This record gives sequence, structure tokens and C-alpha cells, in this order.
Amino acid sequence: MHRLPTFLAAALLLPASPLLSQTPAPYSEQTLADMAKLQQAAVHGDYAYQQVAHLANNIGPRLSGSSQAQKAVEYVAAELKALGLEVTLEPCMVPRWVRGEETAVLTQYPGQAEGTTQKIVLTALGPSVATPPEGLTAPVLSVNDFHELNALGRDKVAGKIVLLNHAFDERMASQGQGGQAYGQAVIYRAIGPSTAARLGAVATLVRSVGGGANRLPHTGQTRYAPDAPKVPAAAVTAEDADLLAALTAQGPVTMHLVLTPQTLPDAPSFNVIGDLKGSEHPEQVVIVSGHLDSWDLGTGAIDDGAGVAVSMEVAHLVKSLGLHPRRTIRVVAWMSEENGSAGARQYAKDHAAEAADHFAAMESDLGADHPLGVGYVGRADTRELLAPVADVLAANGAGLLQTVAQAGADIGPLADLHVPTFEPIQDSRTYFNYHHTAADTLDKIDPHALGENAAVMAVTAYALANLEVPLPR
Repeated sequence: MHRLPTFLAAALLLPASPLLSQTPAPYSEQTLADMAKLQQAAVHGDYAYQQVAHLANNIGPRLSGSSQAQKAVEYVAAELKALGLEVTLEPCMVPRWVRGEETAVLTQYPGQAEGTTQKIVLTALGPSVATPPEGLTAPVLSVNDFHELNALGRDKVAGKIVLLNHAFDERMASQGQGGQAYGQAVIYRAIGPSTAARLGAVATLVRSVGGGANRLPHTGQTRYAPDAPKVPAAAVTAEDADLLAALTAQGPVTMHLVLTPQTLPDAPSFNVIGDLKGSEHPEQVVIVSGHLDSWDLGTGAIDDGAGVAVSMEVAHLVKSLGLHPRRTIRVVAWMSEENGSAGARQYAKDHAAEAADHFAAMESDLGADHPLGVGYVGRADTRELLAPVADVLAANGAGLLQTVAQAGADIGPLADLHVPTFEPIQDSRTYFNYHHTAADTLDKIDPHALGENAAVMAVTAYALANLEVPLPR
């Protein structure tokens, strides 16, 4: 047994300082009890699963500007109204890009049997321009990274279909760092087509940004630079990227590529807003959110029907348990996250004057696997205020607190306005196997894990809505 130092033993006998005794606890005893009720109700509830099932199965893919996206707006608005929320559809103009035919065949390659071709599996990147209607035929050049591409120079790149064969780090993802692996690889999808076009490439193929193989291409957004020609751009499967790299190392390879997407005029759409008004500070808002749009290959179950569903579940649980948050809990289903976050940017513009009354914002956009805790952007002293939240969420293994660089793309514009932002920390080991593919379907969601995610959103949002002290900004 160790003795306490004399000065510390004496200090423990002193009365608490007046300053410390006047510091309010961050949460009342009633709020802590309510948080525990929310946690239990979330992990045993199925409302969120019903919502994501309808979005994925009944409505399906929801690319911005599509009829399915509008149907999803109407559905979520009706469901939030049925919960008794004050619902507003806030308009935004969104990109309208339509995928067309997408085929590729190798017409010349080493060892080719006479009279044959070999199919390559790919999918157009949004908002890729089209090839000529009859397609284009050109030699294929494979490089592993931008350094190799730039070292070749224009003389060797011009007139070629360039494959950027930079692999997604599946080992990193398998160790729970899926987001970091994605961040390392997605730059090739984002700026690769324009980088190759500056050197004279006639089209660009990007190795799919994701894992899992199964010869599934992963679509996603590319960003055409204003100083580069727009060339057709597609994601190729990992297996076909390996094939192209192997064949081009042996000799000349020629591809016939057909992509016929269309970029139509921007279309009107909406962010869906549902307010559960606060009892004491209704002007102060705590946002819970996910994005309602999805890519068009799958049905948008994990990206991001799940995020919308668990946000809706927050309001459902608070209402069904008869709880009364001090601040307004605002459910937001964002539009157009996948192709530029037009909805999020419009919201930040429309509500900039109210930024000080946005107490906090939270977004779920990393699937529906088991949550590990809560991520937060900003100051370290936020952690102290979240400690009771972590204690409650530890009951379903989600007691981790961790700073993050960004807490969701859609709430990024609010973070720029100094609104504190938060996100669930989720198991990302398999998420990028299905992300932006035809395999993003309802069967990838485990109902119990979805309930655990709802618990993180509900407990955190309710805690923030009832916090007795200001959040650090």
C-alpha cells in the first residue's frame, strides 16, 4: 500500500473551491437516464431498418436529378411528417448526369487468338464525357502512379488510353483504416483524367477505388480541371486493371472503348428538413443527417440510405419515448453528396446567418457496420463533454472517442462556419468492398448493427441537445 504525499493528502481534506462548485455538470441526471433509454431502444428497434429497406428496395438508386431521387424526397418528407416533425423541403439545383452504354474490348494484345477480342469490365465515372457514338480505338498505356505518368511525357502519352493502375490498400482497410486507404487512392479518380488529358491522352481508365475484387467496378466522381481537355473516364475492375498491366508489359495492346453518358441541365431538387422543436431553445439546432442521393449501379443501401435511416430513427426514438430535448433536433436528408454536395453547399449558404444557432451537426456516411464510438472535429476539451456519452454507448461496444479531420462531407460547409461537427466511428473493414458498386444493396446491412449505429446517433444527438454548457468552437 502506497502513502499519499503529504501535500496531496492535505489537499483532499480541503473544501471544494467556490469556482469548482459552481461549474455546472454537462448533463442533468434526467438527461443521463434518458440517454440510457435511447441506447436500449435503438439497439432493439427496427424502424431504421424499415426505412433503409424502403429506400433501397422500393425506390432504388437515387442519382441526383433522377425520378428516384425525387421519390425519395417525397417519401422521407412524408415519414418525418408522420412522426410529427415540422418538415420543410429546401430547394437546391443539382447535377443531372445519365449513364449510357459502357463497353470495352481489347482488339489487339499479345498472344491473341485469331478473330477474337477480350472483354474489359468497367463503368463510367460521373460526370464523364462520352466517346463518339461508335466508340474510339486507341493503344493502351498502363502506369502505376502520377510520377510514372509525368515521367513519360507528352510524346509517349498522346493518343493513348491511359490506365492509372494505383491499387486500393486492402491490407490497410482490413486493419480498420478503410477511410485512410480510400483517401490515398481516390485522388487518382478525382484528378487522374485531367492529369492524363494534359499530356494528350484520349481517354482515362482508373483502377477501381475499393476492395473486394469480384470483378466489380467502383464508380464515383471525377473532377475535370478547367485547364485540361475533357476526355472519357471510366473505372476498371481490379482484375481487369491487372490484366491490362500484364498485357501492356508484354507488347502493344489496343482497346475499343464505348461510353455514352450525357450531362443534362441542372435539375431542381431538395434537402429534406425535419425539426423536432426544442422545449427551451428551439432556435438552437442539433443536426443529425445522411445523404439521400446515391450512385446508380446499386440501390444505395449502405451509401447512404443507412445514414438517412438512422437519422430518422433519432426523431422516431425521441418521440416514441416521450422525451423533450431542450434544443431542436433537426433531421436532414442531404441531396447530391455523390456529385458535388450541391445540397450541403446550398444549405450552408441559406443558413449562414444562423450559423451561431447551429449548436452541432452530425452525419453518418460510412455504411452500417458495427460502430466503435464518436468522432469529433476540433478542440480537445470537447472530449470531456462527450465522456458521459461514451459511457452510455459502451453498452454496445461504441465507447471510443476520437478526433477526426472531417465529420462527413455534407456537414463540411457547416464546419467552415465554425459549427462543431461529429460522426459515428464505424467499422470500415468491408465497406469499400461494396462502396459505389452494383453490390451496394440491402443484404449488406445487418439489422442489429444498424440499430447500434442508430444508438450512437440518438444518444449523441440527444446529449448535445440537452448539454448544460456551450460546446467549444
